[in-house]
Amino acid sequence: MNLIDQHTAAIDELTARIEVVIEPFRRFRDLICTIPGIGGNTADVIVAETGADMSRFPSAEHLASWAGTTPGNNESAGKVKSSRTRPGNPYLQGALGIAAISVSHTKHTYLAAKYRRIASRRGPLKANVAVQRAMLIAIWNMATTDTAYLDPGADYFTRLNPEKARTKAIRQLEAMGYHVTLDQAS
Repeated sequence: MNLIDQHTAAIDELTARIEVVIEPFRRFRDLICTIPGIGGNTADVIVAETGADMSRFPSAEHLASWAGTTPGNNESAGKVKSSRTRPGNPYLQGALGIAAISVSHTKHTYLAAKYRRIASRRGPLKANVAVQRAMLIAIWNMATTDTAYLDPGADYFTRLNPEKARTKAIRQLEAMGYHVTLDQAS
């Protein structure tokens, strides 16, 4: 029991030191905590690894590339040889990976819809990396404009291309054996 008490005291002491050190970055930390899936500990890792200074990255794509969340592009003569992500910051990748898994289990969010869309076609690992990249791009944009996260919503892709959503729904119904005719609603 003494060992557990000692460990608890050490954890409390470290947590207090982290709170003191992160105080100058409090605004940035609170800003990125508005993204679904990113909690306090994940935000602390993001602040620690990026330094909360996005001016050193010319664009959001540069940040994503530095973090190692951009897919590789190794193609020669029309043959795709590798699409592995480049090596990046392992601590940032770990924190964002946990956040991406967390957001994949939410409902009614853009990032969850993005995860499900990509996971159905490409698999859960590639979907996880895609959501990590989307989070980093959102973080860069939020930090440079000093605005909170505005979720486009789970129906973003349907609103983006309603014709494609309608065609997909018709195709699914026909695959179940239904004959579909559409009438314009008034």
